[in-house]
Amino acid sequence: MLDAAHAALTTRPWPAVRMVDVAAAAGISRQTLSNEFGSNDLVRRAADAYLAGVEQALGTAGGTGDRLAATAAWTVRSTRTNALVRGLLTGCWEDRLPRPAHPVRPPGSLVPAQRRADAGAPTPAELLGQVRDRAVAALDGERPPRDPAALAVTCELALRLALSYALVPPHPQVAGDGVPLVRNVVERAPDSVT
Repeated sequence: MLDAAHAALTTRPWPAVRMVDVAAAAGISRQTLSNEFGSNDLVRRAADAYLAGVEQALGTAGGTGDRLAATAAWTVRSTRTNALVRGLLTGCWEDRLPRPAHPVRPPGSLVPAQRRADAGAPTPAELLGQVRDRAVAALDGERPPRDPAALAVTCELALRLALSYALVPPHPQVAGDGVPLVRNVVERAPDSVT
């Protein structure tokens, strides 16, 4: 069902996607589709796939700079090839995409570590925080010991640099995915981080 809905988004805007066409492409009835599927499912699936790629990038060989550069490259590549991921990370939703329903939480309330399935997709800040926290956890075990606060800042800077390439792609004559800038940030980080 989700594959059929995602395929439909590549050819027409979300408001023009007819559930009867998605159901037919998925080989199910329209009623089954209505009972089992919502636009938040599609958006959550994109977030899960992006986070799986983050985990893979953080698991690459090398030091802090290599692993954060791989995560930055994955982030830029994902935002360029998947409009849902771009919307999730930037909050910039095109007219042709389904907008996720973000749950309304009172100011200062804590976001649960594990979202309920019906809670909606993460906000851009929540998703960036999840990626930063995963990066810190993956990199914190390296030796020499690191200052966790400084490592968190370095990870967030690397992610925000990558997101800048999603929002404002480089000039067409300049190839780039932010990797050189991320390496530069990590190299200039305090010794307690690199």
